[in-house]
Amino acid sequence: MTLTAWDDFPVHQSPEFIAHPGTSDRNFYDRYYFNMHPSSGEWFAIFGFGQYPNLGVVDAFIDVRRGGEQHIVRASQPLADRSDLSVGPFRIEVLEPLRRLRVVVEPTEHTVAMDVTWNGHIPAVAEPRQYMRSKGKVVFDTQRLAQTGRWSGTLSVGGVPVAVTPENCWGTRDRSWGVRPVGEPESDGIRQGELVLAGMWNYFPMQFDDHAIMYICHERDNGERPLVQGERVWVDPDRAVEDLGRSEHEHHLIPGTRVIDRSIIRFPEAGLEISCTPLLANFVSVGTGYGIDANWRHGMYHGPEPVTQGLVLPVEEIKGLAQYGIVDHVARFAYDDVVGHGLLEHGFFGPYNRYGLTDGGVGAPPD
Repeated sequence: MTLTAWDDFPVHQSPEFIAHPGTSDRNFYDRYYFNMHPSSGEWFAIFGFGQYPNLGVVDAFIDVRRGGEQHIVRASQPLADRSDLSVGPFRIEVLEPLRRLRVVVEPTEHTVAMDVTWNGHIPAVAEPRQYMRSKGKVVFDTQRLAQTGRWSGTLSVGGVPVAVTPENCWGTRDRSWGVRPVGEPESDGIRQGELVLAGMWNYFPMQFDDHAIMYICHERDNGERPLVQGERVWVDPDRAVEDLGRSEHEHHLIPGTRVIDRSIIRFPEAGLEISCTPLLANFVSVGTGYGIDANWRHGMYHGPEPVTQGLVLPVEEIKGLAQYGIVDHVARFAYDDVVGHGLLEHGFFGPYNRYGLTDGGVGAPPD
């Protein structure tokens, strides 16, 4: 990779070709994440696309939870031109930057096909930068934008068409880039046994009719918070983004698991108490590349030829393992007389004693 299409545009950030990031860190990545749901627990789709220039790979996935199954299509191939937002049957088209995008999964012999268009609900929001160093090594140095929105188009799961209309098909998306663990596992060296995201991870972008609430809380077992966000963002671009102040959380985990079944999030300075009710879990950490599978990780090399695979995973068979990674739920959020829907994403890594997770392998104690 040297001279490519984007080198003809004034977008350079270093004295390098666009093919080569400003850092030589193998873990540099540039990704899209989307989710889509019918504002209910009927089904929940999650899909993403990523480029890993220093690993020479591009890949994508879609994972649709419907009933007791997760339908997955995933693709990977060597990265040739960073202006090409396609891999296998997947394609992303940026129709109007920060506002409208199209995501296509062409029909294959596998069980998911899709052609949907995203329309932003709120202005795109810059999330706080995430920076973490572990025993001298930078393990996270990422920047993200996030947005709530509405979907329209077509979706087919297992040969059955699913209605996608903007009246009820809501969702959230983010764009992130920088450094985080990707590709084939690296040698731990002095970091053997270290968890890169130890403690509790909460990411709850909440969509209401005329605003969104963007909530992040990464909290370690000792109470330290490396990354937080609490903002109310209005659909009206003339209304200022509101900083909601420090958050408090009160989660209930299903006994014996690391899976949340209800929560309350409070912002005392803003006078907000939000009830959070998961409606349907997508155990996205299995099958899609988020790190649990040994044979398919984001940025992993699968050979010189394009690869497309399909999976249909029974939820009961994967959730026991998948609960140790990130779990994404479509959820209902309510405060005062306002009701909305969005993403309730959580992960508990290693011990987190506040909720009875005394070591990295146990679930929550009985009530």
